[in-house]
Amino acid sequence: MTTAPADATVRVRYFAGARAAAGIPEETIRLAAGATVRDLVAELGSRHGDGLTRVLTACSFLLDGISVRDHGITLVDGSGVDVLPPFAGG
Repeated sequence: MTTAPADATVRVRYFAGARAAAGIPEETIRLAAGATVRDLVAELGSRHGDGLTRVLTACSFLLDGISVRDHGITLVDGSGVDVLPPFAGG
């Protein structure tokens, strides 16, 4: 008997301008098995609208504390994704 891959529940934390655009500091998202960081970003934009979608285009992402360069990385159940807009200052 084969089992279907499990959906992924991902904790998303927003920082700075991303937090302002989303209107919340964090949320939990359930995605279909095999979903990628790219899929997550699309889901976040559809949930929170154009303001967050614009911010997301400039954001970097940490997946379980590690910088994501490839948005095609598959998310697994229990992952944590931090959404980090560009920071200014010095």
